[in-house]
Amino acid sequence: MKDWKLFCVVGLGLALAGPAAAADEAMPTIDTTAQYAYAIDFNTGAVLLDKNGDVRIGPASLSKMMTAYVVFDYLKKGQAKMDDLLPVSEKAWAKHKTDESNMFVPLGGRVSIRDLIRGMIIVSGNDACVVLAEGLAGSTDAFVAQMNATAKKLGLTHTHFADVDGLPDPEEYTTVHDLTMLADHLIADFPEHYHYEAEKEFTYNNIKQGNRNPLLYKDLGVDGIKTGHTEAAGYSLAASALRSGRRVIVVLAGMKSMQERSNEGQKVLEWTYRAFNDYTIVKAGDPVDNAPVWLGEESKVPATTAKDIVVTLPRGDRRAAKVTAVYDGEVKAPVTKGEPVGKLEVTAPTMKPIEVPLIAAQPVAQLNPLGRVAAAAGYFLWGRH
Repeated sequence: MKDWKLFCVVGLGLALAGPAAAADEAMPTIDTTAQYAYAIDFNTGAVLLDKNGDVRIGPASLSKMMTAYVVFDYLKKGQAKMDDLLPVSEKAWAKHKTDESNMFVPLGGRVSIRDLIRGMIIVSGNDACVVLAEGLAGSTDAFVAQMNATAKKLGLTHTHFADVDGLPDPEEYTTVHDLTMLADHLIADFPEHYHYEAEKEFTYNNIKQGNRNPLLYKDLGVDGIKTGHTEAAGYSLAASALRSGRRVIVVLAGMKSMQERSNEGQKVLEWTYRAFNDYTIVKAGDPVDNAPVWLGEESKVPATTAKDIVVTLPRGDRRAAKVTAVYDGEVKAPVTKGEPVGKLEVTAPTMKPIEVPLIAAQPVAQLNPLGRVAAAAGYFLWGRH
């Protein structure tokens, strides 16, 4: 078999014919009064906005996303159940005496994990966080240790937690980049619990409270995820919206008022849908190219991908994408369906290159012994063409 590498620019219809069309290499951007801002496309992971994304900030109640993540992990592992009742300690009940967000759990009472999750997510209950932490891990310190271990596992390299509810602490810090990654994991890893984020009100102990996420009350497709505020950190928002199958996550921090948080949240979110779009480059199973086959009954085999290849690009820049099939050499027969045969490279001026395995779309049998001898002799005499 020959030792060579073949590059083939693949024309997938008029929209992606090579060579690449000219494109503005500058990413679209938007001016926001939020001091810190980060936005991603959930489906592709593309970064849409980065303003001071890795600058350290106080997370405020956005830290409750990690509290929720750890609680959901307990449930997923079977270490707790929704109907389990957890005791309310004086430490949790004492939260009512402070000017904080609470669901108003009763001293000495027992509350279901289901209600505590709703109290934590919908009304940002600090008391709910303490009851969950003490009931599941034995103490808030032990639970915080689990939060930090989880942050490390998820790759949140600029994050450290010091409490379970996000109250100011010099040892508690994060970035809007890390918070966006956390929101992404929360949605992806626990889709069965994400519906709590969209609930607009919660009544407990005869006290009815509304969800503090202002974008839930607007027709924006928003279905989560959290707000935060402390005097030191200002007003913050993590929001996610789903429109026509495309999900976007936006995290903003360092704003001066609830109204600014609402206005900037809506402005940036609307911009992410207006400025960018998801484009399906290849559909799983559709032939992309023909890979060369050595000593097969067919000289080529249709190549495809195992999953849809979707990229996020500025609107109007689809023609700038270039798709290239790369083969390290001919694939030796016999070829089985689904066998790796090469790779597909997708590039565009405004995105990081993507590499995806190409696989055989159908099997190719090996030539019989006489055919293999003839093919080998032909290669020796004339080379492969």
